[in-house]
Amino acid sequence: MRRPLTWVALLLPLLMPALALANTGIPAVTMTTNPDGSQDYSVSLQILGLMTILTFLPAMVVLMSSFTRIIVVLAILRQALGLQQTPSNQVLLGMALFLSLFVMTPVMDRVYEDAVVPYMEEQVTAVVALERASVPVKAFMLSQTRISDLNTFIEISGVTGLASPEETPLRVLIPAFVTSELKTAFQIGFMLFLPFLVIDLVVASVLMAMGMMMLSPMIVSLPFKIMLFVLVDGWSLVMGTLATSFGVGT
Repeated sequence: MRRPLTWVALLLPLLMPALALANTGIPAVTMTTNPDGSQDYSVSLQILGLMTILTFLPAMVVLMSSFTRIIVVLAILRQALGLQQTPSNQVLLGMALFLSLFVMTPVMDRVYEDAVVPYMEEQVTAVVALERASVPVKAFMLSQTRISDLNTFIEISGVTGLASPEETPLRVLIPAFVTSELKTAFQIGFMLFLPFLVIDLVVASVLMAMGMMMLSPMIVSLPFKIMLFVLVDGWSLVMGTLATSFGVGT
């Protein structure tokens, strides 16, 4: 009988703050109206919203940056070389991620200076900081989006009254940007595929002329494709072309 009473005596001081909080309400969920009419939320609620946004970070990295174009081109290049698992998927993803970081550095610098620094110094609210952060990101996506793709998704969404492309909402701009990136990536991949296709055709023709039809042309052409790619410094050309295709260094 004494042991339960002892546990109650030990837990009671720990339960007192929770009981008091239940009587007074939850101070973490508060909303303050600013003099200009805008509304600001408590820091705890802002942190909860930020953690929720972070769950969408992988999708944002893939669909709102240069990552999509780069990884598609690298995958097509590996297929053109005839190498199924070399470089591995992890290596390709790492290359695409760091090259995307290189391409997106000017955009991230603007986001940091225009949105993050004022918010950290409590000069602007979280809502204003998000609006400022979206400006350079939208400018980057608009610079890489074809007008035809943008108009297609604007018509599908039924959005009207847009005075300029900069007023396009993100829910319309993001699918238009991804569509344009995929089209550009396949165009670049097609140009990379052509020289390796020529090597495959030449090797297949030579083997057929020599009567060696049982020997796979892919096995014979693979060393020649690798040698050609290395001699022309292919990785440097591909990575440099991908970076300059976004306007970096121009």
